Amino acid sequence: MHTDRSAHDLRHHGDAEVRDDGAKLVDLAVNVRADTPPAWLRARIAESLTGLAAYPDGRAARAAVAARHGLPAERVLLTAGAAEAFVLLARALKVRQPVVVHPQFTEPEAALRDAGHTVDRVLLREEDGFRLDPAAVPGDADLVVIGNPTNPTSVLHPAESIVRLARPGRTLVVDEAFMDAVPGEREALAGRTDVPGLVVLRSLTKTWGLAGLRIGYVLASPETIAELERAQPLWPVSTPALAAAEACVGSQALAEAAHAAHRVAADRAHLVAGLGEFGPDGLRIVEPAQAPFVLVRLPRATAVRRHLRDLGFAVRRGDTFPGLGQDWLRLAVRDRPTVNSFLQALDQAITLTDH
Repeated sequence: MHTDRSAHDLRHHGDAEVRDDGAKLVDLAVNVRADTPPAWLRARIAESLTGLAAYPDGRAARAAVAARHGLPAERVLLTAGAAEAFVLLARALKVRQPVVVHPQFTEPEAALRDAGHTVDRVLLREEDGFRLDPAAVPGDADLVVIGNPTNPTSVLHPAESIVRLARPGRTLVVDEAFMDAVPGEREALAGRTDVPGLVVLRSLTKTWGLAGLRIGYVLASPETIAELERAQPLWPVSTPALAAAEACVGSQALAEAAHAAHRVAADRAHLVAGLGEFGPDGLRIVEPAQAPFVLVRLPRATAVRRHLRDLGFAVRRGDTFPGLGQDWLRLAVRDRPTVNSFLQALDQAITLTDH
């Protein structure tokens, strides 16, 4: 258990690697699925533009999301991406002792700190494969945040391990932003109403390539949803984003996402097999990877990342994640030709670093 206030840049995100001088690089830094949004989804969003004169009406999208998870609408809140949900949770809930399980997406802790909270950290350990030990979370924590599957470790925690964190008087926030990239969404808690204090966050921006549109949602008890909704500005989700939400939870979209999850799993296996060839160079992979990205440890990773940029590839530095240091890189899963090109570049980058 740490109350570490160290100099991790909690506001650094993968998109920083591909802005400005990185715009022409092959992007393995951002975890948005490539070649998205699909044409049918772009068309649905474009159709919504004729209604921009009216204020957004989120009822249909909210009902669609609720139906997708078998929940009543009052258990759903639509948000401007999962990032807005972290801010709402930090500001709206009366929290005394928040704990964030790291390494994970840094935005929840940043939002809590910005709201004036003192945040404790539970750091999962590399030697344990970054797996959750529920006993490591202090019993008096009244807010616990964990990602599943976790960004950046790509670890998928068993649902029942996470459920063991639930208790009366505690809000248990599970960030499932990448769960729809897991075949069968096994270990998902979305839709569960039997876990006290459970709040599940979902993002539609990763699988569908909508990071620029900002759309996600919260699933929680009606009381928690009402508290969060009171903290939201009026009309927080735009009409095009509402149209996207409704489209992305329909049966056609769910089938497409399921197919994409299997393709990601195959492409990830190809990436992991290729990375395995770099064992003699000291590269270690966090396995089993279950998300659309892979975390690796590599000697002199900072220099390797710099050489990769020169060779045309952007990867995500790991040292901004509490619990990780400068030897860590996160690699987004891409199609086989892209991965093959990347592995060749990695080979060159390691050679250049060694010299």
